[in-house]
Amino acid sequence: MALLELAAGEGRGKLTIFLGAAPGVGKTYAMLARARRLRAEGTDIVIGLVETHDRAETSQLLDGLDILPRRKSPRLNAYGEFDLDAALARKPAIIIVDELAHTNDADSRHPKRYQDIAELVGAGIDVWTALNVQHLESLADLVTQITGVPVRETVPDSVLQQADEVVVVDLPPAELIARLHEGKVYLPANAKRAADGFFKPSNLTALRELALRRAADRVDDQMVDILRQQAVEGPWATAERLLVCVGPDQLSQSVVRTASRLATGLNARWMVVSLGRINSAPSAEGASRLEATLALAERLGAEIRRLTADDYVAEIIRLARREHVTQIVIGRPRASLRERLFSRSLPDALMRAAGDIGIYLVPGEATKARRRRFWRVRSLPEWIQTLVIPTISVAAVTLFGKGLSQIVALQNLSILFLLAVIISGAFNGLFAAMLAAGLSFLAYNFFFIDPLFTLTVARPNEILALLIFIAVAGVTGTLAARLREQMQRARQYARGTEGLYDFSRRLSAAYGLESVLTATAAHLNGVLGQAIVLLAPDETGELVPQVAWPPDIELNETAMIAARWAYEKKENAGFTTGTLPQIPFLFWPIRSAQRMVGVLGIALDDKRGALTPDEDRQVAAILEQAAIAIDRARLVRENANAAVAKEGEKLQSALLSSLSHDLRTPLASITGAVTTLRQLGERMPVASREDLLASIEEETGRLNRFVTNLFDMTRIESGMIQLRRAPIDLAGTIAAAVARAKSVHPDLAVEVSLSEHLAPALGDAAMLEQVLFNLLDNARKYAGKDAPVAIFARIADGFAGISVTDQGKGIPADELEAIFGKFYRRAKGDGRAAGTGLGLSIARGFIEAMGGTIKAESPAIKKRGTRFTIRLPLAGANS
Repeated sequence: MALLELAAGEGRGKLTIFLGAAPGVGKTYAMLARARRLRAEGTDIVIGLVETHDRAETSQLLDGLDILPRRKSPRLNAYGEFDLDAALARKPAIIIVDELAHTNDADSRHPKRYQDIAELVGAGIDVWTALNVQHLESLADLVTQITGVPVRETVPDSVLQQADEVVVVDLPPAELIARLHEGKVYLPANAKRAADGFFKPSNLTALRELALRRAADRVDDQMVDILRQQAVEGPWATAERLLVCVGPDQLSQSVVRTASRLATGLNARWMVVSLGRINSAPSAEGASRLEATLALAERLGAEIRRLTADDYVAEIIRLARREHVTQIVIGRPRASLRERLFSRSLPDALMRAAGDIGIYLVPGEATKARRRRFWRVRSLPEWIQTLVIPTISVAAVTLFGKGLSQIVALQNLSILFLLAVIISGAFNGLFAAMLAAGLSFLAYNFFFIDPLFTLTVARPNEILALLIFIAVAGVTGTLAARLREQMQRARQYARGTEGLYDFSRRLSAAYGLESVLTATAAHLNGVLGQAIVLLAPDETGELVPQVAWPPDIELNETAMIAARWAYEKKENAGFTTGTLPQIPFLFWPIRSAQRMVGVLGIALDDKRGALTPDEDRQVAAILEQAAIAIDRARLVRENANAAVAKEGEKLQSALLSSLSHDLRTPLASITGAVTTLRQLGERMPVASREDLLASIEEETGRLNRFVTNLFDMTRIESGMIQLRRAPIDLAGTIAAAVARAKSVHPDLAVEVSLSEHLAPALGDAAMLEQVLFNLLDNARKYAGKDAPVAIFARIADGFAGISVTDQGKGIPADELEAIFGKFYRRAKGDGRAAGTGLGLSIARGFIEAMGGTIKAESPAIKKRGTRFTIRLPLAGANS
C-alpha cells in the first residue's frame, strides 16, 4: 500500500512548509534566502506572492528574483491577490506562495489559499509556503486559550500532514521580543500593542513547544512511510484507537479538536460518532451545528460514523468493542446541583459500563439542554422486563388512583389503568400489554369495586364495565405493541441505512481489489456477527478464497463445490438451500451489471438459523455496492496492467532502436574489415592490416560492453545481483576504474583528487568500479576528449562521497532525473553518441543495491558541465 501511495504521487509537485511558532521568526526570510541560492544554481524559481510587511531586510532578498504580478480587480484590496491562473500558465519548477492560512477574496476560484496551493501541487509544480502553528485547525482553540487572541484563519491539519517537507524556523522568545522592539516584526505603532498581548514570553514559549511537537510528529509519520516503502517489518505505530462522541451541543467542536490533538500525540486512528435518537431530532440550529462539527472532524482526519439508538451507552460500548477502541473521548458540561443529585449523565454511565476502555472527559460549561436519565429497567433481560414493567406500571397506577380517590370522587378510575397497558405495550410488546390488562382488571376489581379487597362483584353493571375495560385494554395494548414493533423496524432500517452510508464511505476510500474485499468482509461481519469469506476468480479464472473475516476461516472441498455452484449457476448454495444444505456456509453470488465478480460465504448453522428477511435485504444492498467497487478495482488493475504493457512496448521499442542503431555500426565495421582482409590478404601493407585488426578489436570491445550492459540491466531488474558487502579501498577502486577507462579511451584526461584519511566504504568493489567506469565513459561521450574529467573522493556527514565532474554542455534541469531511466538518450537520430542508454541506469541500480545514492547536478562549473555525486555508507557504520 505504501508503494502504491508513493506511485500515486508521481507527477505531482512537492509541498514544502516553513513552520514557525509566531510571526517574525523569519519564515519568509528563510524561504527567500534559500530561493536565491537555488536561483544562483540555475533553478527556475518564481515568487508567486510574498508578504514582506515592510521589513527592509526581507524586501532586499526579492531583488533579482522573478515575481508574478498580482491579480487586480475592482473588488480586491490595493495590494491584489495571488494570480493562480498566471502561475499555472508560467509553470516554474518552484513557486513561493506566502501566507498559507490566508482567506482569498470572493472573486478567487478557491476560498482559501491552501486550496490554490493544492491545485499548483497537483499540476506538478513544487510549492514553498509559510505557516504559523496557531493557524492549524486542531490548535486554534488551544492557542486562543493560551494567548487570549482569537484565531480567525485556520488550515486543516491534513495540509501539514501531506507536506513533503516541513522546515521549522525557530527563534528563542527573548530574541523574537528583541526583534519586535527593534521594529523588525511590526511597525512601531503595532509593536507596543503586540508586546503587551500576543508576544509575551509565556505565550511564545508555549507556541514554540507546539510547533516543535507538531514538526516532530510529522517526522515520525515520514519515518513510518519510509519503513513501509522499504518493506521493513513493523510495528511502527501505537495500537491506540479513539472513539469520539459528539452531538448538536456547543461543546462538541471543542471535543473534536481535543481528540485531534490527543490522536496526533498518540499517533492513533480515531473515529467521530454522532449520537441521535430515532424518535427525536435536534433543532435546525442543532442540526446545523452537528454537521459543522462532523465536517471539522473530517478535515482533521477522523473517520465519521452516525449512530441512532435509544440506549446510547449500550450502542457506544458495542461499537467500541467491535472496533477495538482503547479510549472514548466525550464532553462533560458542568452540571448543576440538581442534575448531579437526581440524574446520571452519559459520561457517568459510560464510565460504569466501559470496563477496560479508557474514558477521556473534555470539560465544558453548563448546558441548558434537558438531560435524560440513563438508569433503565430495560438493561434487564427481556423476559424479566416483560414481567416487571407491567407489574410496576399497574402498582403505580393503583397507588396513584387510591390517593386521588381520597381527594376527588371520580366516577370511573378504570381509565387510569389504560395508561399502564399503553406503557407496557410500548416498552415490551403485546404479551406485556395483555399481562398489564389482566393485572389492571384484578387491581381495579380488588381495590375500587364494592365490596373492596375482594374479587367479588356486587352489581351486574360493574361486570359489564369490567368486560368493556378488558376489551378496550386489549385493543389499546395491541395498538401500543404494534407501534413498538414499527419503531423497532424503523430503528433497524435507520441502522441499515447508516451502515450502508458508512460502508459506501469505506469503499470510496478503498484502493485495489484486496482493500475492497477486506472492507466488505469487515462490514458484513459487523452487521451479521458471523464469519465471512469472500471468493473471487484469480488470474487463471479459478474461484479461490480472497479474504476471510476473521482470518482463520478455511473452506473444505465440499464448501468449495457449493461456492463454485453459486458462482457458475448464479444462485445461492449451501445452508438452507437446495444445493448442499448440510454445509455450515451460505454462499451468495456477487453480480455486477456486466458480470459475476465473486461469491460471499456466510458461516451459518442450526443454532444460529437462517438469515432473517431484514438481514437478506441488508446483505443484498451491501453486495450491490461491493460489486460496483470490485468492478472498479478490476478496471483499475486492468488499466494498470495495460499501462505496464504499454511501458513494456516502449522499452522494447527503445531496445530494438538501440540494437538497430548502436549495434549495427560496430557490426558493419567488423564485417567490412574482415571482408577486406579476406579479399586482399597479403597484398595489403602491414600497417593497413594492423589498422584493420585494431578496428576489429575496438569494435568487438564495444559490442562486448553493450552486451555486458544489457546483462547487468537484466540482473538488476530480476533481482539476481549477488552483492558482496565488504570494505572498499576507494583509492584503489578509483585507480582501477580510471585505468580501465583509459584502456578504452586513451585520449581521456582524468584528474583524481583524494582527501586525507580516506576511510573504506561498505559495498562491492567490482560494482563500484563498473559504476565509475560507466560515468567516465559517459563523460567521454558527451563532454568530448579535450575536456578533462575530475574525480574527487572524501568523507562527509558519516558517508563516503565520490563526485565525477565533466565540462560538457550540461543537462537541463528537467532531465536530471530522466537520464537515469533505461534506454534514455538525450540526442536523437544519427547524431547521438554510441551506446545503449543503460550506463547511468545500471550505475543507479548498483549504487542503490549497495545502500547508497547517486544524483546528477548541472551546471557544475561556470554554467557548464555535469557532476554525478555518489554517497556510500562507511565500512564501520554497521559494525
